[in-house]
Amino acid sequence: MDLISRVQRLPVGKFHYTLLWVIGLGWMFDAMDTGLISFILAKMAEDWAMTPTEKGWVVSIGFVGMAIGAVCSGALADRIGRKAVFASTLVIYSIATAACAFAPNLTWLLVFRFVVGLGLGGQLPVAVTLVSEYIPAHVRGRFIVLLESFWGLGWLIAALVSYFVIPSFDWHVAFLIGGLPALYVFVILKKVPESVPYLINRGRIEEAHALVQKLERQCGVEVIETIEVKPVSSQNNISFRQLWTGGFARRSLMLWLIWFGIVYSYYGIFTWLPSLLVKEGYTIVQSFEYVLVMILAQLPGYIVAAWLVEKLGRKPTLAGFIAMCAVAAYFFGQSTTVGMIMFWGCLMSFFNLGAWGVLYTYTPEQYPTNIRAFGSGWAAAIGRIGGIVAPLVVTHMMVAENGFSHVFMMFTAVLLAVAAVIIVLGEETKGKTLESIGM
Repeated sequence: MDLISRVQRLPVGKFHYTLLWVIGLGWMFDAMDTGLISFILAKMAEDWAMTPTEKGWVVSIGFVGMAIGAVCSGALADRIGRKAVFASTLVIYSIATAACAFAPNLTWLLVFRFVVGLGLGGQLPVAVTLVSEYIPAHVRGRFIVLLESFWGLGWLIAALVSYFVIPSFDWHVAFLIGGLPALYVFVILKKVPESVPYLINRGRIEEAHALVQKLERQCGVEVIETIEVKPVSSQNNISFRQLWTGGFARRSLMLWLIWFGIVYSYYGIFTWLPSLLVKEGYTIVQSFEYVLVMILAQLPGYIVAAWLVEKLGRKPTLAGFIAMCAVAAYFFGQSTTVGMIMFWGCLMSFFNLGAWGVLYTYTPEQYPTNIRAFGSGWAAAIGRIGGIVAPLVVTHMMVAENGFSHVFMMFTAVLLAVAAVIIVLGEETKGKTLESIGM
């Protein structure tokens, strides 16, 4: 039995759940940092008398860093390993977030937010690649959606920190709290193993064999002494052209369109939600309260998506959740009462974040081992371009007459277009091994 098959036959147990929560907490810290800026920005804009354009750049510059970080980290992860890149990106964005507390002016804040983006954008594609390569095919979708659910916990922590810290102290302290995750790197270095397919692909066969034997002992299955290796993919030099050759071209096009649309809509909506609600006449504290409730609605969205992704499959679940998010976004934009804002906002959050979980499952399933992190990184990077554009578009639309309504009508159209792309270009990957899909 070859090494990859031996990993896939391991019974789902303590090892897999430990990997889930260790990587998941890193994911949570990533989300916490992303969420903090959305809450901080509402108060910072008052203190620094920022114009809408300046607020837009504070958000967009982070996405410029995320786009670059996603591409670079994906390539590095395929060269030097998933574990090393995952750990280093955590340290980068944590330290840079703490540095934001000491920014003397807008220029320095933009510099620090760019560095934060490098780390944030680089972490998630690598994290999902690493977990995907260890989880058996029949539960891989469920595990990746559960991994993505830590994003909701991160936003929840960001909302709680902002609600209790910013009004009582100030936003500088919130940034300092965002630097604490750097300490978590020691847990990652101790608990997270390197990817077996990566080790094989780089010719480190003995190391991969020793790691698989260790896992077999931990899981209580027969420890196989002989080494059998099947090629997981070609060891050719990684290049951008590989993403657009043969059968990968359609997959890359699909992923790039999906990532652009969903990142554009998600960050355009949720990063600006506190500021949009303040503009509609609600206080900063009220906007924090409303967004906090909407964030709580993310958690059942992940649970439902985790169940459906293995029952219905990736394609119908992803398309369905995005389409329903489009419907919720439309009615949210038409809301005139607190009750309507909360109801449609919760549904929008439920379906949007459930879709994110499925997307992170679906993305690494499109590429073979030697370009899996690289391809996932490029898809995420294209998505970050959407994150760059969205804040700039929103800042201009929200100052116009009926800006609130028009912003969400625009997001409705984008989300419906994304759902159509999935239906037309998507391929179902439920229950298939990564190797059978990627090759």
